[in-house]
This record gives sequence, structure tokens and C-alpha cells, in this order.
Amino acid sequence: MKRFLVIPGLLLFAGFYALLDGESGIRAWMLLREELTQLWQRNTELEVEIQRLETTVEALESDPFAIERAIREDFGFAKAGETVLIVSPRDDVSAGADGTASAP
Repeated sequence: MKRFLVIPGLLLFAGFYALLDGESGIRAWMLLREELTQLWQRNTELEVEIQRLETTVEALESDPFAIERAIREDFGFAKAGETVLIVSPRDDVSAGADGTASAP
């Protein structure tokens, strides 16, 4: 009778060990699975970016207006008579009553 209890006891011990072992147990498996999900999402984002860049390359190879737009955007060039305005994002610094900047 005791021999029949040894096998379930060993299985129970192995199950607890798998739950508690941080390096190769279920917890480690769950962390790896979460990391894999994040990597799949990143891979999808990169595939979308690659497609966007390939579309841009095709346009730059065949469309003169796309080339002009890229030159204007990347280098800030303008045609004769045009003015280039460069708008930068607003800082988180607010002006005081006397007109001097004060940190929040």
C-alpha cells in the first residue's frame, strides 16, 4: 500500500518544485512567454515601419515632387521668395508676471 503512495507523492513534489523554481519552473516559463508576446508586438511594429520606408523609397525613386518634399522637410530648404518657419515644441516653463521664465 505504501508503494502506491510513493508515486503520487513524487508527482506532487515535482509539481511543487516546478511551481517554485524561479530559473526553470512555471514562473520562468510565464516570464518568457510574456517576453515573447512583447517581441512579437515589436516585430509587428517594425514590419509596419519597413513597409512605410519601402513606400517612401519607391516614391523617392519615381516621383520628383516626393524628392522635393523630402529635401524641404529634411534640410529646411525653400524656393526663392519662400520663408521657412521652424516651430519647436513649447517648453514646460511658464512666464511669470514680470515676463521672466519660472520653473514649475
